[in-house]
Amino acid sequence: MVPMVRTRHLHWLASVVAEAGRDCAELAEVNPTAPSAESWSAIRRICKLGEAELAEIVAKHFDLPLAVLGGADSRALRLIPEKVARRFGVFPLHEDDRTLTIATSDPRNLEMEEAVRFASGRQPLFEVATPADILESIEASYAPGLAIESILDGLEGSRADGVRLVDPHGPEAVDAREIESGPVVKLTNLILHNAAKDGASDVHLEPTQQGGVVRFRIDGVLRPHMKMPVQALARVVSRIKIMSNLDITDRLRPQDGRARVMIDERLYDLRVSTVPTRESEKAVIRVLDPKSTRGLKDLSFPEGELDRIRQLLGHRHGIVLVTGPTGSGKTTTIYAAITELARGEINVMSVEDPVEYELPGVTQIQVEPRQGVTFTSALRAILRQDPDVIFIGEIRDRETAEIAVQASMTGHLVLATLHTNDAVGVVPRLLDIGLDAPTLSATLRGALGQRLLRRVCKLCSLSISKDWTDEERRLMDLYGLRPVVRAVGCNSCGHTGYRGRLAVVEVLLTTPKLQELIFLGAGTAHIEQAAVVGGMRHMLEVALEKVAAGETTLQEVERVLGEVRAETTTIARPSRVLIVDDDPLNRIVVRNLLENNGFRISEAADGVAALEQLRQPDDVALIVLDLEMPRMGGEQLLAELKSSVATAGIPVIVLTGSEDKAAEARLIDRGAEDYLEKPVVASRFLARVKATLRRASA
Repeated sequence: MVPMVRTRHLHWLASVVAEAGRDCAELAEVNPTAPSAESWSAIRRICKLGEAELAEIVAKHFDLPLAVLGGADSRALRLIPEKVARRFGVFPLHEDDRTLTIATSDPRNLEMEEAVRFASGRQPLFEVATPADILESIEASYAPGLAIESILDGLEGSRADGVRLVDPHGPEAVDAREIESGPVVKLTNLILHNAAKDGASDVHLEPTQQGGVVRFRIDGVLRPHMKMPVQALARVVSRIKIMSNLDITDRLRPQDGRARVMIDERLYDLRVSTVPTRESEKAVIRVLDPKSTRGLKDLSFPEGELDRIRQLLGHRHGIVLVTGPTGSGKTTTIYAAITELARGEINVMSVEDPVEYELPGVTQIQVEPRQGVTFTSALRAILRQDPDVIFIGEIRDRETAEIAVQASMTGHLVLATLHTNDAVGVVPRLLDIGLDAPTLSATLRGALGQRLLRRVCKLCSLSISKDWTDEERRLMDLYGLRPVVRAVGCNSCGHTGYRGRLAVVEVLLTTPKLQELIFLGAGTAHIEQAAVVGGMRHMLEVALEKVAAGETTLQEVERVLGEVRAETTTIARPSRVLIVDDDPLNRIVVRNLLENNGFRISEAADGVAALEQLRQPDDVALIVLDLEMPRMGGEQLLAELKSSVATAGIPVIVLTGSEDKAAEARLIDRGAEDYLEKPVVASRFLARVKATLRRASA
């Protein structure tokens, strides 16, 4: 039986513990007027309770939830002044239009409830937390300087003294006084130092409801670096804004700036972008190493693709485009190309936003809309500067595209970037912007599509020839290739298994056939087929070469090129036609006709051999079928194809020398899409093939 405890003169917390059935004879010794922190400590000692256990008892008694103090909503934090939070031992958690939820260790305190209601203008809702946890949250959120000191104390051995601002912009002292305090500067320098040491291309400073997060983008993938209170993160963002000459008092509009810092005696350029968020400001810092520019030979391009790129650069006029999504290495590739061109014998000029790296021998113009310097106005000025090669940072609109075309038609080689998924995508994209097809066909010299794959870490990668994982077997079936290395992970690569990146490219060269197709407004699939016939290899093919060479993995290929692979197999790759005929001469004639028009071909001498090939029919777009064959004739094969779910959708053209006059109607009725009699008439046959494929894809 639980002993009876007199509760009239007990501290309220002692009464709660007693009513919970705890046998603590000395509860009466707790001073009834003791503050919460003191009473919680005394009762924990007397009853031998843990902090979490005592909090659960209080929460259950008042029928309240336990508070989660992982991070405060910054809007809720602004509703309660620090002095109110400290006086009453409360911490704001989150709010809406009518209520404010706070953490407290004393839910029965009416004076506290009135003070919170008055300060916030909201109806308070309570959750229970220990006094120690509440005080820790107050210190972290209302006194970020202390939180920053705590972070720095926990990072002993990390270097923050090797960072200094080069040519700093001086903000007003009154605005920057708090931000220039030692701990904030030291923490900011530490983040930048670690970013440079780890080879990060971008630093993300992100406020969330759970607190501030710093993440580094390394080898194209974001990795968590550290966490801190949102208020501490806000001061680091303000320090970054000061360094890049931005307005720290304006937190409601996006801003862009730049800074130059010296890290361990090496110069780095920082491109800073800030945006307002629901919680606070987010900042992204692009970290650029001016000495990292390289030539084309240093970019790990396959020899065939490198030769084709240099062939493009050999043109004296026309447009050459480098395409790919953000972060795919377009600027690095085009800078490498310009480095090879700018040998002092030609005049190279560029218009960029922003100028990523300073290139010797190149006149670079920074776009500054506030000063009237746009892509369009700068290009017009450049044309009066006797340029040989013009680099446009990005073609974004019709006006810029038209001036680029004008420059290319008056004896200039124009290099530019464009956001499309692949090399062939530049044609529909430029037509969509507003260029007309005849002009585009006359000026486009070629395009380079690019992606970046992570390279396996040389220190920890594992050579494999068997015992593949289930994931590796799935990808082997998907791509038809056995991997030779496995990414493992070590300290050197941040336990990712990858370190460094390599480029995979596809290079489209404009041939007369391609020009004709663009002029006539042909579809993307036809342009793609002509490009492949002209020697273009898809990025996927180049990427799989890298896998076979042990430079990367199939997992990485799927991560980066998954969508490209899907597009390639359905549209981008030339259609595969299966010719089923027992006459080798007929197969040769049909094969030559189709291959000369960009199709891929496979052959079978009878129906049995055809079914063997069609066990995996995914990439067969059309079957050309003879009727009279050994083992299995054409009619029987057609029946087999149309009765199987896997092959019923593949169109079939019957091409035969049979004299059976009723055969055409019978075969069309059984599912054949078309019927032609031998001998083959080239123009008629090709027209029927293309019409059948159009109907099948409609």
